[in-house]
Amino acid sequence: MRFALICIDRNDALPIRLENRAAHLDYIQSTGVVEQAGPFIDAQGKMCGSLIILGVATRHAAEAWATDDPYAKAGLFASVTVQEWKRVIG
Repeated sequence: MRFALICIDRNDALPIRLENRAAHLDYIQSTGVVEQAGPFIDAQGKMCGSLIILGVATRHAAEAWATDDPYAKAGLFASVTVQEWKRVIG
């Protein structure tokens, strides 16, 4: 199954994002379940959230991955939505 994590940063949280970026990227690499990922970009060209596509067996696994993400542990996100997703193109 695939799940999309739609993560929206807290206001003025860019310093938290930048401080935890290396740990977040290491987590992505070490877990081996991320199929696609990247930041959302605001009108000023700054990172303001994340879209992460996970290939995991259950919603619970997706939620657990999201909880253990260093960005989440650092309190970066104002909201995180976990949505089952079906790839049709790509």
